[in-house]
Amino acid sequence: MIRINLLPHRELARAARRRQFTAMLGVAVAVGVVVVIAGHTVIATQQSAQDGRNAFLEKEIVKLDEQIGEIKKIREQTRALLDRKQVVETLQANRTEVVHLFDQLIRLLPDGLYLKSFKQVGGSVTLSGYTQSSARVSTLMRNLDDSPWFESASLVEIKAATVNNLRANEFVLAVKQTRQKADDDADADRPAGAKRKGGKA
Repeated sequence: MIRINLLPHRELARAARRRQFTAMLGVAVAVGVVVVIAGHTVIATQQSAQDGRNAFLEKEIVKLDEQIGEIKKIREQTRALLDRKQVVETLQANRTEVVHLFDQLIRLLPDGLYLKSFKQVGGSVTLSGYTQSSARVSTLMRNLDDSPWFESASLVEIKAATVNNLRANEFVLAVKQTRQKADDDADADRPAGAKRKGGKA
């Protein structure tokens, strides 16, 4: 019987498998390292791109904040200018109103009635003066109610008085002032005879 020693062949096969396993392990490690490096590179690239976008957004936000601050300043300046404009318009309107009020009073006073004082507080006007008869005070009150510049005339007091050694009636009446538009201003400048209402008694 012939005997064959297979130990060297087995050792060679075992060494070949060991080398194959080592080679496969090396390839696997290399592939793993490449994957890790590639993943890290991709993540680093994405992170860098995101950091760039974040930096750009931060710069734009700073610019927008500056623009918003400028807009707020412009709004504040505009509001201040509008407030000044309103004050000037109010002063201008009040200045012309005084002229119209005196003009209206001259037009509305009936004959035989004289004013001694004129007091304005806000929208209320107090008139005091002398008249020959109480009927002329009633005429003045009707004229004031018919005027576009006055309303709600009411008699506060009327009493007998002596003026220059002559008997007269001293009166005090209150009336409210009304705000007028431009059309009413033009109508107030018309002659007394051309006005639709009011006039002397």
